[in-house]
Amino acid sequence: MPLPEPLIAVSADTLSGAPVFNGTRVPVQTLFDYLEAGDPLTEFLADFPNVTREHAVAVLEMARRRAVEAASQAAE
Repeated sequence: MPLPEPLIAVSADTLSGAPVFNGTRVPVQTLFDYLEAGDPLTEFLADFPNVTREHAVAVLEMARRRAVEAASQAAE
C-alpha cells in the first residue's frame, strides 16, 4: 500500500488541529510519546492499527532528517 502524501495532516476539523497520521485520527505526538516511554514501535502499532508500520517509519525518518538538517544549520 502506498504511503499517503503528505505523511502528516493538520486540520482544524481533526483533533483541534493536532498533527495526525494522514488518513487517520492518530496524533503523531502519540508515536513519540510511546517511544519516549520506552515502548517498542510494535506496541504503538498494535494499539493504533490504522497506522501502518511503513507510515510510522516514514514519519520517524522525516523527523530524523529534519533534526539532522537543523543541527547542521545551527553549526554553520
